[in-house]
Amino acid sequence: MSAVAEHPLEALERALDAERRALLENDVDALLASTADKVAALRRAEAAQPGTIQADRLEALREKNQANGILLSRRRREVGWALRHLGRVESTGVYDARGQSGARPQARCLGVG
Repeated sequence: MSAVAEHPLEALERALDAERRALLENDVDALLASTADKVAALRRAEAAQPGTIQADRLEALREKNQANGILLSRRRREVGWALRHLGRVESTGVYDARGQSGARPQARCLGVG
């Protein structure tokens, strides 16, 4: 381990790169690990002394994060499409008055007999 601590933005960039690789490789474990690393790096950056964070570098990292968000949205749509075609229902995030999910499971025959 190095005697000099890694700058929060370096840690954030490394986490964003790992997140992108995980999304491209459909690696859930790596995605969860990179997300935890990203949150930790963001907390360190928030606690950094004023003047130690460069605005232009922060903007570049924001753009990387936004690109990862777009990729994540695409992956979620792909999963939703696959679930619908397998007869599964995505969570709608809507609950009725009794606190029950608004999603109704559907049976679908996937084979021909």
